Amino acid sequence: MVRVKRGLMTKKRHKKMLKATKGYRMLNSKVFSRAKNAWMKAGTNAYIGRKLKKRNFRRLWTVRINIAARDNGLSYSKLVNAMYTKNVSMNRKVLSNMAISNPAVFSNVVNFVK
Repeated sequence: MVRVKRGLMTKKRHKKMLKATKGYRMLNSKVFSRAKNAWMKAGTNAYIGRKLKKRNFRRLWTVRINIAARDNGLSYSKLVNAMYTKNVSMNRKVLSNMAISNPAVFSNVVNFVK
């Protein structure tokens, strides 16, 4: 039977992992076993970070809408409730951008749903 040497694929796999972890601190970019663990941890944190980013933006939009709504005499919760009862469907991102860039249009929307 023919002898199989397996060093080539292992070396390829190790080089690929070390290339992916380039720029990590200390041995996490140099030693394969440490690099593999760091890469897996970084992937987990990146996944969590993508979820947190959405959450943080929604909080930011809510704060901006609340400030603009209070300038027009409503609180955020009352504004959202009034929009729901009047069937005005605008998401928070659009409302937030409108409150910043076009305050007059935002106040027209608030007056419409009052």
